[in-house]
Amino acid sequence: MRILAVGKIALAAAWLWHGLRRGLRRGSRAGLLAGLLASLALVCLPSLAHADIYSYTDAEGIVHFTNIAPRGKEKARWKKVLSDTSSYGKAAAERGTCERCDVVPARDRSKERYRRYDAYIYEAAELYRIPVPLIRAVIRVESDYDPRVVSSMDARGLMQLLPYVGKEMGVRNLHDPRENILGGTRLLRILANRYDGDLVLTIAAYHAGMGSLKRYGDRVPPYKRTRRYLRMVLDHYYRYQREEEEARRGGS
Repeated sequence: MRILAVGKIALAAAWLWHGLRRGLRRGSRAGLLAGLLASLALVCLPSLAHADIYSYTDAEGIVHFTNIAPRGKEKARWKKVLSDTSSYGKAAAERGTCERCDVVPARDRSKERYRRYDAYIYEAAELYRIPVPLIRAVIRVESDYDPRVVSSMDARGLMQLLPYVGKEMGVRNLHDPRENILGGTRLLRILANRYDGDLVLTIAAYHAGMGSLKRYGDRVPPYKRTRRYLRMVLDHYYRYQREEEEARRGGS
């Protein structure tokens, strides 16, 4: 299963997330052109088999990413934002109100919460070319749409970012809904490119970290919580996807 027809990250290609907008969803109305662009990107750019991820923001506010370690004069402006050995620690967290569960559990039970953050979700989806149903699914499983949630591992906010991961994703306030959604979606974009758009590996890495997958040959680690998390996110993802398709057909 693939999230998007994504290009891989390379310094030589000056891959600009929102500057070039090349991450195109498979089967979108961009059709043949999207397939052609994605194919060219996959053919021309080097593999991300094992790589740290570096980033910098230029004077125009465009965010650049690369898996190639910067050298020489260019090195100073690049910052490592994710390590290939990163293990986020979220896999040890337990959801809910049990003894070892969330320090601050989800308490918002209003039905309105499921649409309260739509503007931010659509903004993040457009900016990082990640499907809206996937962002919704991650938020649903991570925090049940309550931005106040804090896990036993100190992951915080709607998409449950650990403080150091949030900092790497440019998030200043982890409990701010917009910042958290943009940061969490940015992480999904990085992971989607790292795993060639593989939906299952992207979700597993979001929960357990790239280092955990690397230890098991870039496969889903045998952690019970991670595998349960994966099933839950996928269930919600496909449900949201169906609802989105039904709404689109109903509006046409």
